[in-house]
Amino acid sequence: MKTRQLLIVSFLFVSEFAAAQTLHSRIQHAFDRLQADSQCKYASVSLTILDTKTGEVVFAANPNMGLATASTLKTITSITAFNILGKDFRYQTQFGYTGSVDSTGTLTGDVVIKGSGDPTLGSWRYEGHHDNDVLNQMVAALQKAGVKKINGRIIGDDSIFGTQSIPDGWIWMDLGNYYGAGTSGLTWRENQFDIKFKTGTVGAPVSIAKTVPAMPYLLFKSELMNGAAGTGDDAYAYLPIRNNLIYLRGTYGVDQEKKSISAAIPDPAYDIAYRLTDTLRTLGISVSNEPESTTTLAVKGQPVPQISQNLLTISSPSLSKIVYWLNQKSINLYAEQLLKTIALKSGKDATTDNGVEVEQTFWKQRGIDPRSLNIVDGSGLSPGTRVTTMTLATILRSAKGTGWFPDFYESLPVYNNMKMKSGSILNVLTYAGYQNHAGRDLCFAIMVNNYNGSSKGVKEKMFKVLDELK
Repeated sequence: MKTRQLLIVSFLFVSEFAAAQTLHSRIQHAFDRLQADSQCKYASVSLTILDTKTGEVVFAANPNMGLATASTLKTITSITAFNILGKDFRYQTQFGYTGSVDSTGTLTGDVVIKGSGDPTLGSWRYEGHHDNDVLNQMVAALQKAGVKKINGRIIGDDSIFGTQSIPDGWIWMDLGNYYGAGTSGLTWRENQFDIKFKTGTVGAPVSIAKTVPAMPYLLFKSELMNGAAGTGDDAYAYLPIRNNLIYLRGTYGVDQEKKSISAAIPDPAYDIAYRLTDTLRTLGISVSNEPESTTTLAVKGQPVPQISQNLLTISSPSLSKIVYWLNQKSINLYAEQLLKTIALKSGKDATTDNGVEVEQTFWKQRGIDPRSLNIVDGSGLSPGTRVTTMTLATILRSAKGTGWFPDFYESLPVYNNMKMKSGSILNVLTYAGYQNHAGRDLCFAIMVNNYNGSSKGVKEKMFKVLDELK
């Protein structure tokens, strides 16, 4: 009887070992095929697969090669934020005034909107948090306080995040576009607006039909050209440097149906102050002075006044809901705001560099070499960020079993019928996520840097490697 039991145990062990060997050999064959492909002739390719339960390395090829992550870096930012901030963390935006309100309802002082770094303020993604919802709440708070007239200004205070809104390492071409919107202590509508086009003759400039919402305080110069049918959207907005003129450059196919791009708001704190000023005046509540922001006041050498009477606190959605959209739609702004918030939560000034330092220290204390987590931003938009697939997979594994893991897992999109985050910048394509293979939970990270040819072709070849995990 004992001999039979021993034989059964031995058989199971050999079977599992053989299955593991078979999986490893299949992955090795698929990886070798990818690495030998002509599109990867001059590329750096790395893959790490871990057993999420045991930590066993199921497969590793070039696991310690530091590579550009693109947007798979957002998984590290998300997991770090869950650990440091907690899944129920919410931002708190303060709304109030300075001075006093007299018996006639006249406020002699300024109305101040003081940001806390909430990236969702005025976003269309959350019920009750849309731009009109927020403006209506502010108007209602002023009316409840008896304010009928304002002898002063509406001021957007974004000072909590300092003066550097763009992380070092981002490139000029990205900055004027929605995905390159800078951070702000007081964001508004995800710091973006739409520019609608009127296409025409191939080779002629594209006309600007309108912006949504209207941006009357900005000027636009179109150097954007109508491209031939099939050339697609290669249009870029370039942010103004110390002025209010935005240039549009590139080409835009005449057959494009959308006929618009989304651009970055240069000063979101000013924009929300402008919107509230306009709303109040439309409702018959006069505001004597023009709107201001931390930036516009700094140009004039004036400080931002502090709220003496708080009227309203606007809470953001929970971190779990923020991370859901962060990863589902790969929102760079959300990742950068969270990185600065991590720094603030840790008792440091809310800067990108401090956020990086806190993140590296956090993972160093958990056994990860900071040199394998060589990051310069939170979103992966910078081509200067370098992370190894071993480090990325290890951090993914650390999330498994936590109380917030279901929320993080839900935030990951589905590609190739697998739960994973994608990342792409110039000649870089990456994926990181989770997969169950024959009852075994795995996590993985795969990166290809400096490929040639089409991204579609490389993607299909990377998916053939990942298909071995199914």
